[in-house]
Amino acid sequence: MTGALWFLLVGGLLLVMGLTPSFIKRLPVTSAIIYLSIGLVVGPTLLNAFHFNPLRESALLEVLTEVAVLISLFAAGVKMPAPMRLDRWRTPLLLASASMALTVAMVAAFAHFVLGLSLGASVLLGAIVAPTDPVLATDVQIRHPGDRDRLRFDLTCEAGMNDGSAFPFVMLGLGLLGLHDLGEFGLRWALVDVLWATVAGIAIGVVLGSALGRLGWTLRSRRFDHELMDDFLGLGLIGVVYGVSELVNAWGFLAVFFAAVSLRQTEVRLINARADNLEKGLAGHDPVATSGGGDPVATVSQGSLVFKEHLERISELLLILLVGGSLFLDSWSWRAVSLALFLFLVARPLSVGIGLLGSRTPARVRGMVGWFGVRGIGSLYYLVYAIEHGLPEDVALELIHMTLIVITMSILVHGASVKPLMNRFWRAG
Repeated sequence: MTGALWFLLVGGLLLVMGLTPSFIKRLPVTSAIIYLSIGLVVGPTLLNAFHFNPLRESALLEVLTEVAVLISLFAAGVKMPAPMRLDRWRTPLLLASASMALTVAMVAAFAHFVLGLSLGASVLLGAIVAPTDPVLATDVQIRHPGDRDRLRFDLTCEAGMNDGSAFPFVMLGLGLLGLHDLGEFGLRWALVDVLWATVAGIAIGVVLGSALGRLGWTLRSRRFDHELMDDFLGLGLIGVVYGVSELVNAWGFLAVFFAAVSLRQTEVRLINARADNLEKGLAGHDPVATSGGGDPVATVSQGSLVFKEHLERISELLLILLVGGSLFLDSWSWRAVSLALFLFLVARPLSVGIGLLGSRTPARVRGMVGWFGVRGIGSLYYLVYAIEHGLPEDVALELIHMTLIVITMSILVHGASVKPLMNRFWRAG
Protein backbone atom coordinates (compact mmCIF):
# COMPACT_ATOMS: atom_id res chain seq x y z
CA MET A 1 0.00 0.00 0.00
CA THR A 2 1.41 3.38 -1.01
CA GLY A 3 1.75 6.34 1.28
CA ALA A 4 -1.13 8.10 -0.45
CA LEU A 5 -3.46 5.14 0.12
CA TRP A 6 -2.42 4.97 3.77
CA PHE A 7 -3.30 8.64 4.22
CA LEU A 8 -6.61 7.99 2.46
CA LEU A 9 -7.44 4.99 4.65
CA VAL A 10 -6.48 6.51 8.00
CA GLY A 11 -7.87 9.93 7.13
CA GLY A 12 -11.13 8.45 5.94
CA LEU A 13 -11.47 6.40 9.11
CA LEU A 14 -10.81 9.45 11.28
CA LEU A 15 -13.49 11.40 9.38
CA VAL A 16 -16.03 8.61 9.74
CA MET A 17 -15.33 8.13 13.44
CA GLY A 18 -15.41 11.89 14.02
CA LEU A 19 -18.74 12.34 12.24
CA THR A 20 -20.58 9.35 13.71
CA PRO A 21 -19.67 8.99 17.43
CA SER A 22 -23.30 8.95 18.57
CA PHE A 23 -24.19 6.25 16.05
CA ILE A 24 -21.15 4.13 16.95
CA LYS A 25 -22.01 4.32 20.66
CA ARG A 26 -25.34 2.66 19.88
CA LEU A 27 -23.70 -0.22 18.02
CA PRO A 28 -23.35 -3.52 19.92
CA VAL A 29 -19.59 -3.57 19.22
CA THR A 30 -16.61 -1.41 20.15
CA SER A 31 -14.63 0.87 17.87
CA ALA A 32 -11.67 -1.54 18.12
CA ILE A 33 -13.73 -4.21 16.34
CA ILE A 34 -14.39 -1.74 13.51
CA TYR A 35 -10.66 -0.97 13.13
CA LEU A 36 -9.76 -4.65 13.29
CA SER A 37 -12.37 -5.58 10.67
CA ILE A 38 -11.03 -2.96 8.25
CA GLY A 39 -7.49 -4.18 8.85
CA LEU A 40 -8.54 -7.77 8.11
CA VAL A 41 -10.34 -6.71 4.93
CA VAL A 42 -7.50 -4.63 3.43
CA GLY A 43 -4.76 -6.91 4.83
CA PRO A 44 -3.60 -10.35 3.64
CA THR A 45 -6.69 -12.06 5.07
CA LEU A 46 -8.87 -10.75 2.19
CA LEU A 47 -7.76 -8.03 -0.24
CA ASN A 48 -4.02 -8.21 0.54
CA ALA A 49 -3.63 -4.48 -0.15
CA PHE A 50 -0.95 -4.36 2.53
CA HIS A 51 0.85 -6.68 4.94
CA PHE A 52 2.47 -5.50 8.14
CA ASN A 53 5.32 -7.75 9.31
CA PRO A 54 5.88 -7.34 13.09
CA LEU A 55 9.21 -9.17 12.95
CA ARG A 56 10.66 -6.95 10.22
CA GLU A 57 9.15 -3.75 11.67
CA SER A 58 9.71 -4.58 15.33
CA ALA A 59 11.75 -1.42 16.06
CA LEU A 60 9.02 0.85 14.67
CA LEU A 61 6.28 -1.14 16.40
CA GLU A 62 8.12 -0.95 19.73
CA VAL A 63 8.14 2.85 19.59
CA LEU A 64 4.48 3.09 18.52
CA THR A 65 3.22 0.70 21.19
CA GLU A 66 5.46 2.22 23.87
CA VAL A 67 4.07 5.71 23.26
CA ALA A 68 0.48 4.41 23.11
CA VAL A 69 0.79 2.58 26.42
CA LEU A 70 2.46 5.52 28.17
CA ILE A 71 -0.26 7.94 27.09
CA SER A 72 -2.97 5.48 28.13
CA LEU A 73 -1.36 4.87 31.52
CA PHE A 74 -1.20 8.60 32.19
CA ALA A 75 -4.85 9.06 31.19
CA ALA A 76 -5.86 6.18 33.47
CA GLY A 77 -3.82 7.51 36.39
CA VAL A 78 -5.29 11.02 36.41
CA LYS A 79 -8.81 9.54 36.51
CA MET A 80 -8.16 7.65 39.73
CA PRO A 81 -10.61 8.91 42.40
CA ALA A 82 -9.26 10.73 45.42
CA PRO A 83 -8.49 10.38 48.24
CA MET A 84 -6.41 7.23 47.81
CA ARG A 85 -7.39 4.58 50.38
CA LEU A 86 -5.89 1.14 50.96
CA ASP A 87 -9.27 -0.57 51.32
CA ARG A 88 -10.24 0.67 47.86
CA TRP A 89 -6.89 -0.20 46.26
CA ARG A 90 -6.60 -3.67 47.84
CA THR A 91 -8.43 -5.46 45.02
CA PRO A 92 -6.44 -3.99 42.10
CA LEU A 93 -3.19 -4.49 44.03
CA LEU A 94 -4.02 -8.18 44.39
CA LEU A 95 -4.99 -8.38 40.71
CA ALA A 96 -1.74 -6.76 39.58
CA SER A 97 0.43 -8.97 41.80
CA ALA A 98 -1.02 -12.35 42.85
CA SER A 99 -3.42 -12.74 39.92
CA MET A 100 -0.76 -11.57 37.47
CA ALA A 101 1.76 -14.14 38.72
CA LEU A 102 -0.84 -16.91 38.64
CA THR A 103 -1.83 -16.04 35.08
CA VAL A 104 1.79 -16.11 33.93
CA ALA A 105 2.32 -19.48 35.64
CA MET A 106 -0.82 -21.07 34.20
CA VAL A 107 -0.18 -19.83 30.65
CA ALA A 108 3.46 -20.91 30.89
CA ALA A 109 2.40 -24.39 32.03
CA PHE A 110 -0.10 -24.67 29.17
CA ALA A 111 2.43 -23.47 26.59
CA HIS A 112 5.13 -25.82 27.88
CA PHE A 113 3.17 -29.04 28.48
CA VAL A 114 0.43 -28.71 25.84
CA LEU A 115 1.97 -26.62 23.07
CA GLY A 116 5.52 -27.93 23.51
CA LEU A 117 7.35 -24.62 23.86
CA SER A 118 10.59 -24.41 25.80
CA LEU A 119 10.42 -23.27 29.42
CA GLY A 120 11.89 -19.85 28.65
CA ALA A 121 9.58 -19.24 25.69
CA SER A 122 6.60 -20.42 27.75
CA VAL A 123 7.33 -18.03 30.62
CA LEU A 124 7.91 -15.20 28.15
CA LEU A 125 4.62 -15.96 26.38
CA GLY A 126 2.82 -15.98 29.72
CA ALA A 127 4.30 -12.58 30.60
CA ILE A 128 3.34 -11.16 27.20
CA VAL A 129 -0.34 -12.11 27.32
CA ALA A 130 -0.93 -11.84 31.09
CA PRO A 131 -1.30 -8.04 31.54
CA THR A 132 -4.66 -6.46 30.85
CA ASP A 133 -4.62 -3.51 28.52
CA PRO A 134 -5.16 0.18 29.35
CA VAL A 135 -5.57 1.15 25.67
CA LEU A 136 -8.33 -1.16 24.41
CA ALA A 137 -10.28 -1.49 27.66
CA THR A 138 -11.76 2.02 27.67
CA ASP A 139 -15.32 0.66 27.63
CA VAL A 140 -14.78 -1.01 31.02
CA GLN A 141 -12.58 1.66 32.59
CA ILE A 142 -13.18 4.82 34.59
CA ARG A 143 -14.84 7.38 32.33
CA HIS A 144 -13.89 10.59 34.18
CA PRO A 145 -12.11 11.62 37.41
CA GLY A 146 -15.35 11.64 39.39
CA ASP A 147 -16.43 8.13 38.37
CA ARG A 148 -16.98 6.02 41.54
CA ASP A 149 -17.99 2.75 39.88
CA ARG A 150 -16.16 -0.05 41.72
CA LEU A 151 -15.86 -2.42 38.75
CA ARG A 152 -14.47 0.28 36.49
CA PHE A 153 -12.04 1.39 39.19
CA ASP A 154 -10.72 -2.15 39.75
CA LEU A 155 -10.20 -2.79 36.02
CA THR A 156 -8.62 0.62 35.37
CA CYS A 157 -6.29 0.46 38.34
CA GLU A 158 -5.25 -3.11 37.55
CA ALA A 159 -4.47 -2.21 33.93
CA GLY A 160 -2.41 0.75 35.11
CA MET A 161 -0.28 -1.31 37.45
CA ASN A 162 0.07 -4.66 35.70
CA ASP A 163 1.66 -3.13 32.62
CA GLY A 164 4.59 -2.60 34.99
CA SER A 165 4.24 -5.70 37.14
CA ALA A 166 4.47 -7.92 34.05
CA PHE A 167 7.96 -6.66 33.25
CA PRO A 168 9.81 -8.84 35.81
CA PHE A 169 8.27 -11.94 34.21
CA VAL A 170 9.28 -10.74 30.74
CA MET A 171 12.85 -10.45 32.00
CA LEU A 172 12.59 -13.87 33.63
CA GLY A 173 11.53 -15.40 30.33
CA LEU A 174 14.36 -13.65 28.50
CA GLY A 175 16.78 -14.83 31.18
CA LEU A 176 15.68 -18.46 30.80
CA LEU A 177 16.31 -18.06 27.07
CA GLY A 178 19.84 -16.79 27.80
CA LEU A 179 19.07 -13.19 26.77
CA HIS A 180 19.16 -11.55 30.22
CA ASP A 181 21.35 -11.99 33.28
CA LEU A 182 19.31 -13.50 36.12
CA GLY A 183 22.24 -13.94 38.47
CA GLU A 184 23.12 -16.99 40.53
CA PHE A 185 19.93 -18.79 41.62
CA GLY A 186 17.98 -15.86 40.13
CA LEU A 187 19.19 -13.52 42.88
CA ARG A 188 19.90 -10.59 40.56
CA TRP A 189 16.47 -10.97 38.98
CA ALA A 190 14.74 -10.97 42.38
CA LEU A 191 16.68 -8.00 43.78
CA VAL A 192 17.01 -5.82 40.67
CA ASP A 193 14.20 -6.72 38.27
CA VAL A 194 11.54 -7.37 40.90
CA LEU A 195 12.34 -5.43 44.08
CA TRP A 196 14.43 -2.46 42.97
CA ALA A 197 12.74 -1.76 39.63
CA THR A 198 9.26 -1.93 41.16
CA VAL A 199 9.92 0.16 44.28
CA ALA A 200 12.02 2.70 42.39
CA GLY A 201 9.42 3.05 39.64
CA ILE A 202 6.64 3.76 42.13
CA ALA A 203 8.82 6.18 44.10
CA ILE A 204 9.92 8.13 41.03
CA GLY A 205 6.33 8.46 39.86
CA VAL A 206 4.99 9.57 43.23
CA VAL A 207 7.74 12.15 43.84
CA LEU A 208 7.74 13.74 40.38
CA GLY A 209 3.95 13.69 40.01
CA SER A 210 3.50 15.36 43.39
CA ALA A 211 6.20 17.92 42.60
CA LEU A 212 4.51 18.97 39.35
CA GLY A 213 1.13 19.18 41.07
CA ARG A 214 2.49 21.51 43.75
CA LEU A 215 4.47 23.60 41.28
CA GLY A 216 1.49 24.11 38.98
CA TRP A 217 -0.75 25.00 41.93
CA THR A 218 1.81 27.49 43.29
CA LEU A 219 2.23 29.26 39.93
CA ARG A 220 -1.52 29.58 39.47
CA SER A 221 -1.99 30.73 43.07
CA ARG A 222 0.50 33.58 42.98
CA ARG A 223 -0.96 35.20 39.87
CA PHE A 224 -4.52 34.68 38.73
CA ASP A 225 -3.62 35.48 35.12
CA HIS A 226 -0.71 33.03 35.00
CA GLU A 227 -1.53 30.48 32.31
CA LEU A 228 -0.03 27.00 32.08
CA MET A 229 0.11 24.76 29.01
CA ASP A 230 -1.37 21.68 30.64
CA ASP A 231 -0.97 19.50 27.53
CA PHE A 232 2.76 20.21 27.45
CA LEU A 233 3.04 19.65 31.19
CA GLY A 234 1.33 16.26 30.96
CA LEU A 235 3.50 15.10 28.07
CA GLY A 236 6.57 16.54 29.77
CA LEU A 237 5.83 14.65 32.96
CA ILE A 238 5.47 11.41 30.99
CA GLY A 239 8.79 11.99 29.25
CA VAL A 240 10.76 12.99 32.35
CA VAL A 241 9.36 10.21 34.55
CA TYR A 242 9.92 7.56 31.89
CA GLY A 243 13.40 8.84 31.08
CA VAL A 244 14.52 8.90 34.72
CA SER A 245 13.10 5.42 35.26
CA GLU A 246 14.98 4.02 32.28
CA LEU A 247 18.25 5.61 33.47
CA VAL A 248 18.04 3.92 36.88
CA ASN A 249 16.61 0.60 35.60
CA ALA A 250 13.18 1.13 37.16
CA TRP A 251 9.90 0.10 35.51
CA GLY A 252 8.87 3.17 33.54
CA PHE A 253 5.28 2.07 32.89
CA LEU A 254 4.67 1.73 36.60
CA ALA A 255 6.35 5.09 37.23
CA VAL A 256 4.20 6.95 34.69
CA PHE A 257 0.97 5.51 36.07
CA PHE A 258 1.85 6.45 39.64
CA ALA A 259 3.09 9.88 38.52
CA ALA A 260 -0.36 10.54 37.07
CA VAL A 261 -2.05 9.21 40.22
CA SER A 262 0.21 11.33 42.43
CA LEU A 263 -0.38 14.43 40.31
CA ARG A 264 -4.14 14.06 40.62
CA GLN A 265 -4.08 13.20 44.33
CA THR A 266 -1.82 16.18 45.12
CA GLU A 267 -4.04 18.62 43.26
CA VAL A 268 -7.19 17.28 44.94
CA ARG A 269 -5.59 17.64 48.38
CA LEU A 270 -4.64 21.24 47.60
CA ILE A 271 -8.17 22.00 46.37
CA ASN A 272 -9.65 20.48 49.53
CA ALA A 273 -7.26 22.51 51.69
CA ARG A 274 -8.41 25.66 49.94
CA ALA A 275 -12.04 24.70 50.59
CA ASP A 276 -11.26 24.14 54.27
CA ASN A 277 -9.71 27.61 54.47
CA LEU A 278 -12.84 29.12 52.97
CA GLU A 279 -15.05 27.34 55.49
CA LYS A 280 -12.90 28.62 58.36
CA GLY A 281 -13.18 32.20 57.15
CA LEU A 282 -9.55 32.42 56.07
CA ALA A 283 -10.23 33.31 52.48
CA GLY A 284 -8.50 36.62 52.96
CA HIS A 285 -5.25 34.78 53.55
CA ASP A 286 -5.67 32.45 50.56
CA PRO A 287 -4.98 34.15 47.20
CA VAL A 288 -6.61 31.36 45.20
CA ALA A 289 -9.80 31.45 47.25
CA THR A 290 -10.57 34.98 46.10
CA SER A 291 -10.01 34.31 42.42
CA GLY A 292 -13.24 33.10 41.02
CA GLY A 293 -16.37 32.99 43.08
CA GLY A 294 -16.94 29.28 42.65
CA ASP A 295 -15.43 28.79 39.20
CA PRO A 296 -13.88 25.35 38.56
CA VAL A 297 -10.29 25.17 39.74
CA ALA A 298 -7.78 24.69 36.91
CA THR A 299 -5.47 21.70 37.37
CA VAL A 300 -2.74 20.14 35.26
CA SER A 301 -4.29 16.67 35.50
CA GLN A 302 -7.73 17.78 34.28
CA GLY A 303 -6.36 20.17 31.65
CA SER A 304 -4.13 17.57 30.02
CA LEU A 305 -6.63 14.70 30.10
CA VAL A 306 -8.69 15.53 26.99
CA PHE A 307 -5.64 15.82 24.76
CA LYS A 308 -4.25 12.51 26.06
CA GLU A 309 -7.54 10.74 25.38
CA HIS A 310 -7.49 12.00 21.79
CA LEU A 311 -3.96 10.70 21.30
CA GLU A 312 -5.05 7.41 22.83
CA ARG A 313 -7.87 7.01 20.32
CA ILE A 314 -5.61 7.79 17.36
CA SER A 315 -2.99 5.28 18.50
CA GLU A 316 -5.69 2.66 19.03
CA LEU A 317 -6.94 3.14 15.47
CA LEU A 318 -3.48 2.89 13.91
CA LEU A 319 -2.22 -0.07 15.93
CA ILE A 320 -5.37 -2.17 15.59
CA LEU A 321 -5.28 -1.60 11.82
CA LEU A 322 -1.72 -2.96 11.86
CA VAL A 323 -2.80 -6.00 13.89
CA GLY A 324 -5.50 -6.77 11.32
CA GLY A 325 -3.00 -6.26 8.53
CA SER A 326 -0.61 -8.77 10.12
CA LEU A 327 -2.91 -11.80 9.94
CA PHE A 328 -3.38 -14.44 7.25
CA LEU A 329 -6.19 -16.97 7.05
CA ASP A 330 -3.83 -19.71 8.22
CA SER A 331 -2.88 -17.63 11.27
CA TRP A 332 -5.91 -19.18 13.00
CA SER A 333 -4.17 -22.38 14.07
CA TRP A 334 -5.50 -24.65 16.81
CA ARG A 335 -2.43 -23.84 18.90
CA ALA A 336 -3.06 -20.09 18.95
CA VAL A 337 -6.84 -20.38 19.34
CA SER A 338 -6.54 -22.92 22.14
CA LEU A 339 -4.10 -20.64 23.98
CA ALA A 340 -6.53 -17.72 23.73
CA LEU A 341 -9.45 -19.82 24.94
CA PHE A 342 -7.39 -21.20 27.83
CA LEU A 343 -6.39 -17.65 28.82
CA PHE A 344 -9.93 -16.23 28.64
CA LEU A 345 -11.89 -19.16 30.06
CA VAL A 346 -9.48 -20.76 32.53
CA ALA A 347 -6.35 -18.78 33.42
CA ARG A 348 -7.88 -15.33 33.84
CA PRO A 349 -11.03 -16.29 35.80
CA LEU A 350 -9.15 -18.78 37.97
CA SER A 351 -6.29 -16.40 38.75
CA VAL A 352 -8.77 -13.63 39.66
CA GLY A 353 -10.76 -16.01 41.87
CA ILE A 354 -7.68 -17.22 43.71
CA GLY A 355 -6.01 -13.82 43.90
CA LEU A 356 -9.07 -12.19 45.44
CA LEU A 357 -9.73 -14.84 48.09
CA GLY A 358 -10.47 -13.08 51.35
CA SER A 359 -10.62 -9.63 49.73
CA ARG A 360 -14.36 -9.16 50.38
CA THR A 361 -14.85 -8.28 46.71
CA PRO A 362 -18.47 -9.09 45.76
CA ALA A 363 -18.90 -12.24 43.69
CA ARG A 364 -20.56 -10.37 40.83
CA VAL A 365 -17.61 -7.97 40.63
CA ARG A 366 -15.12 -10.86 40.71
CA GLY A 367 -16.99 -12.54 37.87
CA MET A 368 -16.91 -9.44 35.69
CA VAL A 369 -13.26 -8.74 36.46
CA GLY A 370 -12.44 -12.37 35.64
CA TRP A 371 -14.04 -12.05 32.22
CA PHE A 372 -12.90 -8.57 31.18
CA GLY A 373 -9.19 -9.16 31.12
CA VAL A 374 -8.79 -7.36 27.79
CA ARG A 375 -5.49 -8.01 26.00
CA GLY A 376 -4.12 -5.54 23.49
CA ILE A 377 -1.41 -2.98 22.90
CA GLY A 378 0.49 -3.77 26.11
CA SER A 379 0.94 -7.39 24.99
CA LEU A 380 2.08 -6.17 21.58
CA TYR A 381 4.68 -3.95 23.24
CA TYR A 382 6.13 -6.76 25.35
CA LEU A 383 6.30 -8.96 22.27
CA VAL A 384 8.34 -6.50 20.20
CA TYR A 385 10.41 -5.58 23.28
CA ALA A 386 11.49 -9.22 23.50
CA ILE A 387 12.19 -9.34 19.75
CA GLU A 388 14.37 -6.23 19.99
CA HIS A 389 16.33 -7.87 22.82
CA GLY A 390 17.57 -10.70 20.64
CA LEU A 391 14.76 -13.25 20.59
CA PRO A 392 15.69 -16.07 18.15
CA GLU A 393 13.72 -15.83 14.91
CA ASP A 394 11.98 -19.20 15.24
CA VAL A 395 10.82 -18.37 18.78
CA ALA A 396 9.85 -14.84 17.71
CA LEU A 397 7.68 -16.12 14.85
CA GLU A 398 5.90 -18.56 17.16
CA LEU A 399 5.21 -15.89 19.79
CA ILE A 400 4.10 -13.34 17.17
CA HIS A 401 1.61 -15.83 15.79
CA MET A 402 0.11 -16.65 19.19
CA THR A 403 0.12 -13.12 20.57
CA LEU A 404 -1.63 -11.63 17.54
CA ILE A 405 -4.41 -14.24 17.73
CA VAL A 406 -4.83 -13.65 21.48
CA ILE A 407 -5.16 -9.90 20.89
CA THR A 408 -7.52 -10.37 17.96
CA MET A 409 -9.77 -12.79 19.82
CA SER A 410 -9.78 -10.50 22.86
CA ILE A 411 -10.91 -7.58 20.71
CA LEU A 412 -13.68 -9.72 19.23
CA VAL A 413 -15.02 -11.61 22.25
CA HIS A 414 -14.55 -8.89 24.85
CA GLY A 415 -15.60 -6.14 22.46
CA ALA A 416 -18.80 -7.95 21.49
CA SER A 417 -19.73 -8.73 25.10
CA VAL A 418 -18.78 -5.53 26.90
CA LYS A 419 -21.92 -3.47 26.23
CA PRO A 420 -24.57 -6.13 27.02
CA LEU A 421 -22.72 -7.44 30.06
CA MET A 422 -21.96 -4.01 31.49
CA ASN A 423 -25.57 -2.88 30.98
CA ARG A 424 -26.80 -6.01 32.73
CA PHE A 425 -24.30 -5.47 35.55
CA TRP A 426 -25.48 -1.89 36.17
CA ARG A 427 -29.15 -2.87 36.05
CA ALA A 428 -28.57 -5.65 38.59
CA GLY A 429 -26.62 -3.28 40.85
